[in-house]
Amino acid sequence: MVRGSQPGSKPPRKSSSPKKRRRQSSDSDSTPRSPDKNPKSKKGVVRSVHNNDRDEAAAPTPRRKRRFRPGQRALLEIRRYQKSTDLLIRKLPFSRVVREIAMQLYPGDQHFWTATAIQALQEASEAFLVYLFEDANLCAIHAKRVTIFAKDLWLAQRLRGVM
Repeated sequence: MVRGSQPGSKPPRKSSSPKKRRRQSSDSDSTPRSPDKNPKSKKGVVRSVHNNDRDEAAAPTPRRKRRFRPGQRALLEIRRYQKSTDLLIRKLPFSRVVREIAMQLYPGDQHFWTATAIQALQEASEAFLVYLFEDANLCAIHAKRVTIFAKDLWLAQRLRGVM
């Protein structure tokens, strides 16, 4: 048993950490400071070294571009695309590809496509690709990887019975 302690009594509390003490001493003023009067504030205001008689307005510094942590931008994009219901592939390039494939399959024939037919093809193909990438992502995660490889897409197609 430690000297001076009694059974059932709590050990004496230590004082707060040095960081908390510094914060408490600096926050003792109840009045908020303006940014130009606070000597520690460096954001947003440029101070001149020389004190001229003229009262010049302090020019604000240009804001730096926001830096995202690795992977944060990708998560933002994922959330944005999951919220939206619009098509991911542009309509005109997709319709060109559809017309080109139709010309390769049936050369010499004239093909007329309605806008709703191309839109239906586009929605079906995008849904197919999204689910294929979801399955490929699961294959990559199963292999303890984060990156999707071609073998993941191949395996996802094979498991679906597409090939």
